[in-house]
Amino acid sequence: MITASIVTYNTSPELLQTVIGCAANSIIDRIYVIDNSSEPIVGDFARCLSPKVEYIHGQGNVGYGTAHNIAIRRAMAVEAEYHIVLNPDIQFNPDDIRKMADYMNCHSDVGWLMPRVVYPDGRLQYLCKLLPTPMDLIGRRFLGFLPFIKKRDYHFELRDSEYNREIDPPFCSGCFMFLRTVTLRDVGLFDDRIFMYGEDLDLSRRIYTSDRWTTRFWPAVTIVHAHNKESYRNRQLLWIHMKSIVYYFNKYGWLFDRQRRHINSYTKKQSCSTSRNS
Repeated sequence: MITASIVTYNTSPELLQTVIGCAANSIIDRIYVIDNSSEPIVGDFARCLSPKVEYIHGQGNVGYGTAHNIAIRRAMAVEAEYHIVLNPDIQFNPDDIRKMADYMNCHSDVGWLMPRVVYPDGRLQYLCKLLPTPMDLIGRRFLGFLPFIKKRDYHFELRDSEYNREIDPPFCSGCFMFLRTVTLRDVGLFDDRIFMYGEDLDLSRRIYTSDRWTTRFWPAVTIVHAHNKESYRNRQLLWIHMKSIVYYFNKYGWLFDRQRRHINSYTKKQSCSTSRNS
């Protein structure tokens, strides 16, 4: 069984219709729509889009990762083998879900499979990353115009790999997460203390650093992600983003993070050669 979850908060029906349409026409068996809005405005709309939809409302605005955890626990209860975390602003070829499931069936060490991601105009999004230092996250947010930050970004985003082959990045984007549920049982779900932004970084790191699992970028499948970068325009979201960054570095270390140094050194070498588990 394959399940998926979409977290909404005052999400436009147009976006919801697109992503649910993609999921409903695929081999996904159940689609959890977790609505963090105060009123269940999209409930009837979402249910009408597909009989696969299970609408969840009433938990309040609990945050992105916590809302997905509600769905993941339900996925585990029905013994789903795979669970897919979907952003509302993505679209994909429904047949690609089967391709990714087939890949996961053949690669039992992969706990999180990430596809190639592009903007609606076809431009590539560089979403495979190293584990960040404070400069990587804070510097690129506020000093991204500086040449040395742009140079750091090039390496931070593993652009040497050219995104044309498999690599195992320790930091994967959360816009589309093809997850093995047994992996989540092993390493845990999203950290409920992260309201929004950074929950993908934390989970990706825990999967990558586990003894049994890895995270994998697989460019054979491409999805489209609008990627509006709302925290760059909204001060409240910026504040939430910064709190998540502070929480992450308090958890793993600011300047002194030996594990980060070792992983990043290894990953940079691998991004110029082959995936460590290919």
